[in-house]
Amino acid sequence: MSALRLAVMLAPSADVDRDAALARAYEDAGVDVLAVPEAYGVDAVSWLGYLASVTDRVQLMAQVLPIYSRTPALTAMTAAGIDRVSKGRFALGLGVSGPQVVEGWHGVTYDAPLGRTRDVIEICRKVWRRERLEHEGAHYRIPLTGGTGLGKPLKIVDKPLRSRIPVYVAALGPANTRLTAQLADGWVPFLYIPERADVVWGEALARGTEERPAELGPLEIMAGGPMAIGDDVTHKRELDRDHLTMYVGGMGARGKNFYNTVVRKYGFEAEAEQVQDLYLAGRRAEAAAKLPAALLEGTSLIGDTSYLKDRLAAYRERGVTVVQVQPVGDDPIRDLRLFREVLDNC
Repeated sequence: MSALRLAVMLAPSADVDRDAALARAYEDAGVDVLAVPEAYGVDAVSWLGYLASVTDRVQLMAQVLPIYSRTPALTAMTAAGIDRVSKGRFALGLGVSGPQVVEGWHGVTYDAPLGRTRDVIEICRKVWRRERLEHEGAHYRIPLTGGTGLGKPLKIVDKPLRSRIPVYVAALGPANTRLTAQLADGWVPFLYIPERADVVWGEALARGTEERPAELGPLEIMAGGPMAIGDDVTHKRELDRDHLTMYVGGMGARGKNFYNTVVRKYGFEAEAEQVQDLYLAGRRAEAAAKLPAALLEGTSLIGDTSYLKDRLAAYRERGVTVVQVQPVGDDPIRDLRLFREVLDNC
């Protein structure tokens, strides 16, 4: 059985030198994957290029690039570029984001997330293989039909360092999760509780795996949460309360909040409804107080080493291959080194 890999997210900040030092410290502590998010702040691409120049071993991952903000061909070109400057250390994370960001920030229609995700993955792989780009998908037709009529199939001018760059998809809904298990190299769920995950995603993963081409190999699963190690650190689970409340309560409209739906499926129907009602009414402190403590515990990796061994065993049993942590302890680098030791002995 292969060893679990360790990932940490490193969001862009205003202190570039600090983040460079932090990236190197993470690498020295045994982190395998550095993931850079992209929402509506600094873009992930420029940051990944910078991190490639200050690290040597760690894999770099976009977590995640919204599929609506770039054309599929540009996404493929960007991935090939980061893969080259990082000397083959890049993994492309894709996601659909949500209507609030896609329409409110990028100004494009949030439509057909499932079909567009499929098209983007297929187009990226054609580009990396240096095929002449012809694609007749439901949402992208290349060359474009109905334009000037001057378009013709092209292939990328530069030769990508790798013809296959790993593609991870952040998926929560059953249809998108099934598509991910069918087509992607890896899956990145959020609010992941291994003991309850099958209730939410088990059927979708099973159906997608049945449809998965053998040449893709097994699906990687990347999941985790806040992490601290010690005998008296369980109070630090509360640090994530406001953050999760924002997702469960306010990340999307009523009936269109993917995160709220996951929490409901976990068995917290009443609490999820209360959190959303209070949050959307502007009563955010009251909403946060209603978030179940069991959700905070289940989505975190905070406790002593014995507790963490049990948690990691549950992750491994559910097929998780990459454990992503957010260090929240008083000495993050120490905790990462300790966690690496626990991980290696699971």
